[in-house]
Amino acid sequence: MSEMNWDREVDVLVVGTGNGGLTAAVCNWEMGTKNVLIIEKQDKVGGTSATSGGGIWIPNSHYAKEVGAEDNPAAAKAYLMNTLFGEDVPEEMIDTYLEKAPEMLEYLHDRTDVRYESLAEYPDYYTNMEGAREGHRSLEPAPIMASELGENWKNMTWTHFMMRMFDRIHFTQVEAHLLMVQLPGWKRLLARLMWDYIRDIPWRFKTPISRRLACGSAGVARLYLSVLKREIPLEFNTQMVELIAEGDSVLGAVIECNGQRQRVRAAKGVILASGGFEKNQTLREQYLPSPTNTTWSAGNPGNEGDALLAGLELGAKTRLMNDAWWTTTLCVPDEPAPRLAIMEKSFPGSCVVNRDGKRFANESQNYMAFQKDLFKTHTDEHPNAPAWHVFDATFRENFMVGPLMTKAMKPDSQIPKKWFDEGFVAKADTIRELADMLGIDADGLEETINKMNHYAETGKDEDFGRGDSAYDRYYADPAIKPNPCLAPIVKAPFYAMRIEAGDFGTLGGLDTDTSARVKKADGGVFEGLFAVGNCSAAILPTYPGPGATLGPAMTMAYQAACHINA
Repeated sequence: MSEMNWDREVDVLVVGTGNGGLTAAVCNWEMGTKNVLIIEKQDKVGGTSATSGGGIWIPNSHYAKEVGAEDNPAAAKAYLMNTLFGEDVPEEMIDTYLEKAPEMLEYLHDRTDVRYESLAEYPDYYTNMEGAREGHRSLEPAPIMASELGENWKNMTWTHFMMRMFDRIHFTQVEAHLLMVQLPGWKRLLARLMWDYIRDIPWRFKTPISRRLACGSAGVARLYLSVLKREIPLEFNTQMVELIAEGDSVLGAVIECNGQRQRVRAAKGVILASGGFEKNQTLREQYLPSPTNTTWSAGNPGNEGDALLAGLELGAKTRLMNDAWWTTTLCVPDEPAPRLAIMEKSFPGSCVVNRDGKRFANESQNYMAFQKDLFKTHTDEHPNAPAWHVFDATFRENFMVGPLMTKAMKPDSQIPKKWFDEGFVAKADTIRELADMLGIDADGLEETINKMNHYAETGKDEDFGRGDSAYDRYYADPAIKPNPCLAPIVKAPFYAMRIEAGDFGTLGGLDTDTSARVKKADGGVFEGLFAVGNCSAAILPTYPGPGATLGPAMTMAYQAACHINA
């Protein structure tokens, strides 16, 4: 190695503080590499991992085995191979994930504060495929009290406000399902959550956010607590601006904080875990399908493709660059970030239509598949984006949709005028009037609503099979017969809410091997350079189940640490 001037020297430099980055840091420390430095571009820990639902999709975990769940690696692989739908994913990556993900999870459970709970009733997203299971492959973080972090709770990124009751009270995925669908016991749960919040007076003097963390913030908090206990240094407001390489070896990186740059030597490796490029409009237009806009993305504001651009500068190979973790989003006037439109589309008594007033997909299927269907038939002449979620007064009385609580909790008189003025929400006495307000084809919308009412009566969606799969029915109303996903749309007034073609991150990025080493475009790998999470190409790009992003991020972080410490 030629002589180089370094401002600092560490063994491992970790870029990013989501689940992938924090897992990489903790695993390296546990495996013997103590001189680890973590840097974070923003002033809070967690990134998109913290704002997410926090779930991880890991078949055959020790948590599932402890409760006697029936599963096996062969079934999980059959399911994954059936759901790749021709995507470019090397089979060895699938095999590695299925073998190492349960190992990673048990490793963290045994040595750190990481704890998860197996979700018994959250099904795989393609339950009609061979090898699918209707529960115990997805897990969510066990709730944790923010006070366990000491004063470092102030460094936390909270779970997205749509996953906090009244923007304050965290709730788990299981609790969200109970509350949103209003299943038996939801009122007792609501009362308990509110009472626990109200009586925690000491914590109210610190912050209006609940002490009890859940979902993404709980997952990050548990990893962050593990970092704090090991006294691994973490520097905020610090960005990686360049990788330093000699030949095929990455030696370190240039980092910047408050305008000051430093050259950091990373003797054993640089682990990139800094997210995707969803907030970079130039890269979106270069790689992603149209229409595309950063303002529709619910990804972290700092995810501008830093790792991708640094890797490309060295000549790294990429994969799956034209894809993202798709989900329709709600851009609510005056809210700081888009909301994910995940559950609402599944509720009976509603449908989603395009400018022609036509449906283009099964609204109750998983959000990734729904938006891929949106892109399939979208054209400039017949656009599917934006789309409108149409529902009636009965739906309005029974279900929450985005920021709109049920009518009893938020009467029409309390809906902000700005929502109507800016076209986010519309209300009319007839379907034709609603169509005219939205600027969509009235005949098309009337025909669609008539079809939906017929399907509600027969229980069979003849166009898209809504309600045919177990996943379709997860967010449905079991009291509705014969199909819990279908109810009539007949009671005036009628409403519509605008939805965008959004995402919560990109899934294409730097191509890696089974040890998370970044591949070179001309063959081979870069020694000393690793990539995990959304800055790397996805292992599970078709989103086979809840948590298909964070599970691989953590697993490949573990793999990187294993390689570094071999």
